[in-house]
Amino acid sequence: MEKMVRYPVGQQSFEMLRSEGYLYVDKTRFIELLLNGSRFNFLGRPRRFGKSLFLSMLKCFFQGKRELFKGLYADSMDWNWQPHPVLHLDLNIETYKSEGNLEEVLSHQLRIWEDEFGLEKHTDNLSLRFNDVIRGAYQRTGRGVVILVDEYDKPLVNNLHDNSSFESYREQLGSFYSNLKSCAEYIKLVFLTGVSRFAKLSVFSGLNNLRDISFDNQFSDICGITGQELLDNFGQGISRLSEFYGTDKDETCNTLKRYYDGYRFSTRGKEIYNPFSILIAMQREEYGNYWIQSGNPTLLLEQLKKYDVNLEDVLNAECTAQELSGLDLSAPSPVALLYQTGYLTIKDTSGISMLKLGIPNQEVKEGFLSFLLPYYANLHGEQSQFCVSKFVREFRNGDVEDFMKRLQAMFASVPYDMAMEKEQNIHSALLILMMLVGLEVETEYRTANGRIDLFVKTESYYYIIELKLKGTAEEALEQIERKNYALPFSLDSRKQILIGANFSTATRTIDNWITKS
Repeated sequence: MEKMVRYPVGQQSFEMLRSEGYLYVDKTRFIELLLNGSRFNFLGRPRRFGKSLFLSMLKCFFQGKRELFKGLYADSMDWNWQPHPVLHLDLNIETYKSEGNLEEVLSHQLRIWEDEFGLEKHTDNLSLRFNDVIRGAYQRTGRGVVILVDEYDKPLVNNLHDNSSFESYREQLGSFYSNLKSCAEYIKLVFLTGVSRFAKLSVFSGLNNLRDISFDNQFSDICGITGQELLDNFGQGISRLSEFYGTDKDETCNTLKRYYDGYRFSTRGKEIYNPFSILIAMQREEYGNYWIQSGNPTLLLEQLKKYDVNLEDVLNAECTAQELSGLDLSAPSPVALLYQTGYLTIKDTSGISMLKLGIPNQEVKEGFLSFLLPYYANLHGEQSQFCVSKFVREFRNGDVEDFMKRLQAMFASVPYDMAMEKEQNIHSALLILMMLVGLEVETEYRTANGRIDLFVKTESYYYIIELKLKGTAEEALEQIERKNYALPFSLDSRKQILIGANFSTATRTIDNWITKS
């Protein structure tokens, strides 16, 4: 009988994975790249992408636990396996919502290190104590110190909307991390992980030789799962999914790719599957939106609200790698934040200097847009699913009156803190809804004579919708005809339906529409 694979869902300890027979996708070859490069490194990746497990693996490697690496790439490396002192700081353990949280976490960890290396505490100053620990660990062992910091930016990410707390944590972390520069002669390796490389944090501005490998092509698959790694390591899981769903291997792999693949973290990097979702799908033998359900993107929604973002521009953004790599509190970029947190990824790098971004896969698309929909359209849970399924049927059947009445009712229920007097918010609501419906949709579709407000395709129909704000439906339809918006599609075999509609800011909904086919 075939031995069942143990999938390490929620397990971040390399030692536990290896000693208790869990599946491990070998990432140890990246140790060699680190040893041959800079001693000071930073890696930014979205949550639950394997950063913690990678640090745990580095910890075991530098502690000389060779037995855990048997059969892995690192076991064949030219390395003496002599243990180094390892300082592993995990900032994931606190929420940092109360004053003093960070001091407690740092003081607790410093006390553990002081006990481990038999060091005396000479001061209450956290930065000075860290300095003493680094120097003391080196002097006690005679070997370079390895410093691993997991989610170095957690206190900052959790306080992006609280300027006072953010600045307080920024100063504390900046002072604490400054030891990475002042104690450089005692350090063998530094590896920091987090979501973002925060601009104006002294660890980045003061440490000139800190290498950000987040966009490095060599390290593009340091976290996550490549297509080849999926085939090499998850054969049993793919077979069991195929058996459950009655599909062949190719169909199963295509479904896994559609739902969980699509991340890219450098210009020439490989496409990456979300490891968290893959592991749970394999363990449960069922597809699902696992990663998107494991976190709440409230922070992103607040950014979209605060900066009155045009959603289509954000979801189809173009920018430089430099714009994606850092985050400045004084002018936070929603695009950079969406990228760094995993809701957008690099889709096309064919431009000379610009990167085209997009939603990575079906899981993120369904989950993120479903989260946004209540903000723009006041639809929740089963109500949202019911409404979306109705829209699908009505658009595909050409039932114009039915779906326009549904849109009318939807807009009428939007909360009053939503600025529906702004046309881009109306467009954003329509865009989210149509993308969830699964139709081919564009807002502000460009033609030679102007921009179509909403262009939707189905198997049998295409719709050209012009929406006036505080105007008339007649004016909207007249604009479609006067500017020949339908001309580029005149050879299309599908039936064309033109819709002119007016949105009233008084009633906060569509108050009239006219159709022509």
